[in-house]
Amino acid sequence: MAEQIDFRGKNILAPMVRIGVLATRLLALKYGADIVYSEEIIDHRFVQCKRFVNERYGTIDYIQDEDSRPMFQTCEEERGKVVFQLGTADPDRALKAAKVVEQDVAAIDINMGCPQYYSTKGGMGAALLLKPDLIEAILRKLVTNLSIPVTCKIRVLPDLEETVKLVKMIESTGVAAIGVHGRVTSERSRHPVRLQYIKTLAESVKIPIIANGGSREHINCYDDIIKFRDVTGASSVMVARSAQDNASVFRKEGVLDVETVVKDYLQIAISLNNHYVNCKYCILQIMKGLQESEEGIIIRSSENLQDICKVLGMMDVYTEKIGRFENLDPPSAKQRKMEKKIDNFNLIELDFKFFKGDFWMKTGKTPKTLIYEWCRNNKKAPPIYNTTIRDTDRRFNSIVEVAGTKYRSTCWEKNKKMAEQGAAIVTLRSLSLYDGRKPANDDPTIKPTITPTGRLWATASKAE
Repeated sequence: MAEQIDFRGKNILAPMVRIGVLATRLLALKYGADIVYSEEIIDHRFVQCKRFVNERYGTIDYIQDEDSRPMFQTCEEERGKVVFQLGTADPDRALKAAKVVEQDVAAIDINMGCPQYYSTKGGMGAALLLKPDLIEAILRKLVTNLSIPVTCKIRVLPDLEETVKLVKMIESTGVAAIGVHGRVTSERSRHPVRLQYIKTLAESVKIPIIANGGSREHINCYDDIIKFRDVTGASSVMVARSAQDNASVFRKEGVLDVETVVKDYLQIAISLNNHYVNCKYCILQIMKGLQESEEGIIIRSSENLQDICKVLGMMDVYTEKIGRFENLDPPSAKQRKMEKKIDNFNLIELDFKFFKGDFWMKTGKTPKTLIYEWCRNNKKAPPIYNTTIRDTDRRFNSIVEVAGTKYRSTCWEKNKKMAEQGAAIVTLRSLSLYDGRKPANDDPTIKPTITPTGRLWATASKAE
C-alpha cells in the first residue's frame, strides 16, 4: 500500500476556482509547495466523468464526454501531493464521485467553507456549517469507504465555543486534517483573519489544523508562511490569494518577479495544452496592475494561446509543445476526414478547433461567407446549418449541408457562431477550397486572392 499523505508541517496551495487547475498546481509545486488542492468540483457533475489516459500530454483526464474539456486533470508529477476538493451535500453521491478519482489523488477534501452563492445554493460549501449532522454523515461515509485520507475545509463560526464543538465532532469522524479559514461566512478578505480562533482550534484537537486566510494581510513570501504557522499554532498553512498573485510565494529563496512567474506558468500550461481561456485568466491574475501595460492589453484581447505566446516571446515553446500536434496550415482533408451516413446523407467530420484569431474574421471574408459564395457561384443551394447545444457544458456543435453532403467539426465550441464557422471550415477543406485562414507570416497587409471558383490560387501583393 502506498504511503499516505501527511498534513503536518506543510505549505499548501489552497483550492481556488479557475486557479487550482493542473498548470497552476504544478507551478506551485515547482516553487516549493508541499501539497496542492484542486479547485472545487461538484459531485453530481463529476460522477458522469470517465477516466482517460492522455498519452500526448502525459496527463490523466476526467471527462464527461469525448468532446468536452477535462473537468479534472492530474499527472505523475503531482502524484501523492494533490488533494481533490469535492463540492457535495449528499453522502452517497459524495462517495460515488470520490470513487471515480480515488486511484489518482492523495486525498479527498470536502468543501465546507466556500461562501459563494454558486456553492451554497445547492447546500454545499459554507451552507454545510448549518447542518452538522450532514457534515458528520458525509465524512463518515467517505472515511469508512475510501482507501485514501479524507479532509475538510471549514470557516469558523461566530461563536468560538461552537466552532470548537464542530471541529471536535469532525475529528471524531476519522478525517486526517481540517483546513480552517479564520473568517466567518459573511466576512471577506477585507476583514481581519481571526488568528486566535485558529490557535484555539489547533489546541483543541489532535489531528492537523491547516491555517488559511492570511494572504496579503499576513502572507506575501515564504518567511511569512512560517510566521503565520507559528502565530496560529497550526500544523500547516494553506495559501490562496497570495499564491494566485504569485505562486513563488512558496520559494524559500524569495519571491520572483512577475515576468518570470508568468513565463514559468505559461511554459507549464503550454506543455499541458491548457485551454487558452484559463491561461489568460490565470496570467491576468498574476499581472494585476500590469494589465494596463502594452503586453497586458494584448493578452486581455487575445483569442488563442498563440496570441499570448507571441506577446511573451514564447512561440518557440508553443511550436515545440503544441504546434507539432496541430496543423497550423490547412490539413489534408483526405488524410483526416471520417465519412458516415446520417439521414441518408454523407457526413464528413474533421477534428478541427476554430480559433478566430487565425482567420480574417473582421477584415476579410469569413469561412461561412466563402462557402456561401462557392455555392452561389456553382449554382448550389445555400448552406443549411443545424446547430445543437450540449446540456452538460452548454457548448455548441453545428452540421452544415452543402451540395448533398453534411459536414461537421468534432470539436464543440463556446457559442453558435463559432460552431457554424467550424462546420464551414470543414466543408471548405473537404472540398479543397481556401478556408479564410491568414497567411503563415501573419502579415495583416497580405490577403488572399480568391478566383470565382473559390480556390486559393495566389496571394495579393501588400495593400497600397
